[in-house]
Amino acid sequence: MKVIVLGAGIIGVTSAYQLAKAGHEVTVIDRQQGPALETSFANAGEVSFGYCSPWAAPGIPMKAMKWLFMEHAPLILRPKVDAAMLSWMVKMLSNCTSERYAINKSRMLRLADYSRIAIATLREETGIAYDERMQGTLQLFRTQAQLDASAKDVKALAADGVPYEVLDPAGCIRVEPALKHVREKIVGGLLTPKDETGDCFKFSNALAKKAEEIGVRFQWGTDIKGLDVEGGRVRGVVTGNGKLSADAVVVALGSYSPLLLKRYGFKLPVYPVKGYSLTIPITDAARAPESTVMDETYKIAITRLGDRIRVGGMAEISGYTNDLGQARRRTLEHSVMDLFPGGDASKGSFWSGLRPMTPDGTPVIGATKIAGLFLNTGHGTLGWTMSSGSARVIADLVSGKKAEIDATDLAISRYA
Repeated sequence: MKVIVLGAGIIGVTSAYQLAKAGHEVTVIDRQQGPALETSFANAGEVSFGYCSPWAAPGIPMKAMKWLFMEHAPLILRPKVDAAMLSWMVKMLSNCTSERYAINKSRMLRLADYSRIAIATLREETGIAYDERMQGTLQLFRTQAQLDASAKDVKALAADGVPYEVLDPAGCIRVEPALKHVREKIVGGLLTPKDETGDCFKFSNALAKKAEEIGVRFQWGTDIKGLDVEGGRVRGVVTGNGKLSADAVVVALGSYSPLLLKRYGFKLPVYPVKGYSLTIPITDAARAPESTVMDETYKIAITRLGDRIRVGGMAEISGYTNDLGQARRRTLEHSVMDLFPGGDASKGSFWSGLRPMTPDGTPVIGATKIAGLFLNTGHGTLGWTMSSGSARVIADLVSGKKAEIDATDLAISRYA
């Protein structure tokens, strides 16, 4: 079949690769001049199969109220007259129950574990390199309350068979030796040893080249005007350069997916939650992380990428804005320099991106009410983590096959 993939971020590129492997004639359309130049460009660098939880969790509403008044807040809310923002926030709050949290986390872990296998297979068959490391993620707790609260995550990890280890300060230092300099600041941690790290931008570009080698065509600098829908079936895509015909279309436009789909009667609850990152050169390797440390207090990930440290995190609900507030940079600098002062923050490259978040944390993957139209979007902060598994699921569904994992509760129909 002729398949068009809309979007060339990490989700679009992995989807195109798997669709081409499945034997389809694939074209990718993106407004940028190359792969992964928006949300996938400078993300936190985590591939976190174990550290995989919905943001909507019991206790979050109360925590959010407290966060709003913190100097280095993990959550920033800039309310505006925006019906989509209000609707998304209400839906997210409705998922902040123990029952919904358990359901949503189980879905996410199912897809993440499948992605763990998929990315290992992809790495073996392509041989691509991207500053990758396979040394796990350490969720670092600065207070006893944080350590105690991790019990619900430990329970979910155990239920889904995901390897983990609860650590005391000495255990944290064993995993991340540089923490010995700040031992008094930590009470413990939760290690998910199967997690990985790397540069998502490098990964996406390397995989795009492999995709081209097996026949995928990329149309760069091309605006997407709309879908060509006739008789309840998608017939192609209308672009700024004309109309392209297709037997199937996969929408992988991240936060912009609902804007395209709205005119076709879809109420896709995906909303942009802005994240920030700072990439700094390492000046003292002995005081830099070995893998990824998630600073639970500030919800910031500190990741080793070769001779660089990537510091990423925070959640700013402010719509489709990409401004770079200096207060956010100060928060990133505070977190990394407080734990790992082995880099030069003054020489850091500051960036922001719009994460496509669903109110329940689970991405939207699958068919729609329009025949031939498929969605692969809404992965939030876990796009790279879930990308390879999501791509294999969508390739199977487009091909008319049953996915290798249960994907029925990943489709947009769950919001009906």
